[in-house]
Amino acid sequence: MPTPEKTSLSGIVAAGRELLEAGGQQGLTMQGVAQRVGVRAPSLYKHVDNRAALLAAVAESTVDDLGSRLTATDGSLEELARCYRRFAGARPEGFRLMHSSHAPPRSLALAARPVLRAARELVGERDALDGARLLTAWLTGFIEMELNGAFRLGGDVDRAFEYGLRGMRRALTDGHQAPPA
Repeated sequence: MPTPEKTSLSGIVAAGRELLEAGGQQGLTMQGVAQRVGVRAPSLYKHVDNRAALLAAVAESTVDDLGSRLTATDGSLEELARCYRRFAGARPEGFRLMHSSHAPPRSLALAARPVLRAARELVGERDALDGARLLTAWLTGFIEMELNGAFRLGGDVDRAFEYGLRGMRRALTDGHQAPPA
């Protein structure tokens, strides 16, 4: 009779996400995950081929988590942006991993749907992808600077974020009429 599995891919990924937040990508090791889930490192290879596969699984889980959170918002540009920022604040290393080559394109495409939908409502079908990219690029840059402590000139960073959101809405809607419902 075969022995029962002591861990699962979902357990390995959950442990990987915890280790990622605790020690960054360098802290996410096969040995560390094995210790966290209570097995020896060779047992992990039944579920993940190597460290790159582990990073990809953790990135996919992180992107899926973000996508679920974005989908649960009211879908407005502002709420999507605030949700994205809250997620990054809660999971900064996961946020960074999502923007690496480890994140599977399929997961990224699914997570992008709410942002594309919001952009489409503001700028129409033809410019939706460009609008979503503009918003995501601004958000990601702002959030990375915030996470890295780059806003050192004083002032209220939350106020600056809201100011930027108003600017993004103006930039996206300037010259565009909302498409008919």
